Parts: sequence; C-alpha cells; structure tokens
Amino acid sequence: MRPLTEAETRAVFEKLQRYIGENIQLLVDRPDGTYCFRLHRDRVFYLSEKLLKVAASVPRDNLVSPGTCFGKFTKTQKFRLSITALDFLAPYAKYKVWVKPGSEQSFLYGNHVLKSGLGRITENTAQYQGVVVYSMADVPLGFGVAAKSTQECRKVDPMAIVVFHQADVGEYVRSEDTLT
Repeated sequence: MRPLTEAETRAVFEKLQRYIGENIQLLVDRPDGTYCFRLHRDRVFYLSEKLLKVAASVPRDNLVSPGTCFGKFTKTQKFRLSITALDFLAPYAKYKVWVKPGSEQSFLYGNHVLKSGLGRITENTAQYQGVVVYSMADVPLGFGVAAKSTQECRKVDPMAIVVFHQADVGEYVRSEDTLT
C-alpha cells in the first residue's frame, strides 16, 4: 500500500470532480478526522489516517481491503470508479437524476436510463456531466454520465437515452466475486 503518485492523484480527482465538483475537499478534511487515498494492487482505497497506521503493520500479501475501494486503475492507467464509492459520492453530488419506480429495476440490471424512465433531473445539468442516479424515494442507486443536457431532455422522444450507465448497486449481486 502506497500513496498515489501525482499522475494517479490527478486521474482520481478528475474523475471525482465529474461527480462531486469542488466537494472533493470535504472527502479529505472531514470533521471526524483526516482521510486519504492509497493504492494497493491497482485499486484506490479511501481510509482514515488512524486505519492507515493500523494497516501499515499488516504484510502486503495478507492485506485484502484496507478501506473503502473507490475504484481501480486499468492496464492503460485510466481510473474506473467503483460502485463501492457511491455512499461517499451521493451526499456531495452536484447533479442528480431520479428514475421512476418502473425504471429502477432496468437500471439495476445495468441498462441506461431512458427518457420514459426519467422522474426528475437537476437543473442546468450539462451533457456528459457525471450524475448520481436516485430512486424517487431518494435512495442512491448508482451513477452515470448524462447523455443529454436538461434542456435537451425536455424535447427528446421517450425512447432516447438520457443517462449512460456507469455503475449501480445491482453490481453487488452480479459481481460479488470480483468486488473488494
């Protein structure tokens, strides 16, 4: 487990900024202590400094998951955000999308959000902006990328894709062997 390099930190923060904007600072400097990002086996973990000190005494081969996995780096050094980061992204999300109850299951199966399943969308959401997807009961379901801006969503036909799927809580069941 090691600190992130400058390029890795930039890649992680750019990805997080798509979803939570300038609220990244609130992830690091929290009222309950200081938190940090560490790299272990191509995965980026988010953990408190107290837990970091305890994890330092565990051998690297025996260390499985020192904190919350925020994502991983691919072989081409691109950062992929994981569904396990949803609990930390949802409270700070700048742009949100609410899906109708009939479309929740479709989204949780890994499908994109269509205009017919769109309940609400945050005003002034730009195209290709990172969004957190909620149910109508304000339960975070996952996150994605806005395929259309808020203004375009009003005009498109009901079968047009509004949000591109990135990750959803259904992955806990579909990919339980590979999630750490």
